[in-house]
Amino acid sequence: MKFVIGFYVLEGIIIIICILLGYFIYDKRFNRNHGTKVSDGFQLTNEINIDPVTGDKTRVYYNPNTGERFYKKEK
Repeated sequence: MKFVIGFYVLEGIIIIICILLGYFIYDKRFNRNHGTKVSDGFQLTNEINIDPVTGDKTRVYYNPNTGERFYKKEK
């Protein structure tokens, strides 16, 4: 019986670790705000995201050479 309980506890720990790794490492929304200075090579897009809770606007910039996106908070 201890083996079965230990197995499910271990499975739970592994699932929690995978969720945390997925959120902090693989989910790009975690570090979405990149700052206030837009680097060279980024072009302004028409995308604006508005946070429904705070009302903050985030403008999206795009680098066509690398495919990278830059998110800048606006006041």
